[in-house]
Amino acid sequence: MHSCRGGKNVVQGSLERIGGTGTIKFVSEGGERFQEAAITRDHADAALRVFDRLRSTPSMEHGDIGAVGHRVVHGGHLFTGPVLLNDEIIGAIEAAKSLAPLHNEPSLMAIRTAREVLGPSVPMVAVFDTAFHSTMPERASRYAIPEGIASRYHIKRYGFHGVAHRYMVDRHAAMTGAPRDGANLVTLQLGNGCSAAAIKGGRSIDTSMGFTPLEGLMMGTRSGNIDPHLPGFLARMEDVDMDRVEEWLNSQSGLLGVSEYSQDMRELLEAEKAGDAKAGLALEMFCYGVRKQIGAYLASLGGADAVVFGGGIGENAAEVRRRICGGMEWCGLVIDEAKNSATVGIEGIISADNSKIQAYVVPIDEEAVIARDTLRCLMS
Repeated sequence: MHSCRGGKNVVQGSLERIGGTGTIKFVSEGGERFQEAAITRDHADAALRVFDRLRSTPSMEHGDIGAVGHRVVHGGHLFTGPVLLNDEIIGAIEAAKSLAPLHNEPSLMAIRTAREVLGPSVPMVAVFDTAFHSTMPERASRYAIPEGIASRYHIKRYGFHGVAHRYMVDRHAAMTGAPRDGANLVTLQLGNGCSAAAIKGGRSIDTSMGFTPLEGLMMGTRSGNIDPHLPGFLARMEDVDMDRVEEWLNSQSGLLGVSEYSQDMRELLEAEKAGDAKAGLALEMFCYGVRKQIGAYLASLGGADAVVFGGGIGENAAEVRRRICGGMEWCGLVIDEAKNSATVGIEGIISADNSKIQAYVVPIDEEAVIARDTLRCLMS
């Protein structure tokens, strides 16, 4: 969360581990820091805690809030850019929440709470993760299913993490001085949720997530790609409904499901060092899947200028980056071990001087993108 005035951050903060005992953190522009434990029931409760904290922050009084930008994961087929929120738009976001059950409902909770707290006079804007990928050509966005069914239910590959991928494209241009619209990149958002994108001329032409955020790379608790027949098979064999199977695939799979220990990459790396074979397998599967996706996108792009790592894992896990890029010298991607080890939680280049494809780490600031989009939407 960022609160901005005059193009600069007045205060920034976060509330972590919503739904239990977490932590609320704020840092003001003057460097004052606040941190305390916070018990929250859900995202509505968390939003109330944030507004309460803003009221007591000297540099950010309640009356100073001129607009609010909200990240919404799934915009469905209706939204390909930021949009001013009203009851009709909120209803459309509500209708799309079944496509991103882990994400859209929490966003709606925060939106409704913000409207209740701030009232109708404060404009609010929704910024959609799917919007950045609306430039994908049909050959990449279509599923090979009957046209009538696809059209009736607007079934296609929407892609997600668009705000993060867009930020990586923007930062690559700023770091290199190269034109944004000339960039050919593979961008990697690696965190609890993971996705890759193929960027040609600064625009998304393919991405690993699809109709929902479950498709694609192996993630913290999500399976990623599976045989389409598997959910039905599991429902029949386990005598459960599809909702239960989808819960397994979304919440009990991925790194957690394979390791039977944790979805946290830091914990898995430590467990592997201690000899945990399942943790080691989960890590091997994760890195192999990302490396395979990079290779696929290098083929679809006809080569790339750079691979860009972002997200909690991409920004902080140097060992995971090393494993992902290991053995990719065949395509000209060579990691500098010293640079890679030193670039943890900071922006920088991690490829060797003789690498034909560069590799960068970019700590992602989604809030800055949302703030800029909110301002542009209100000024248009």
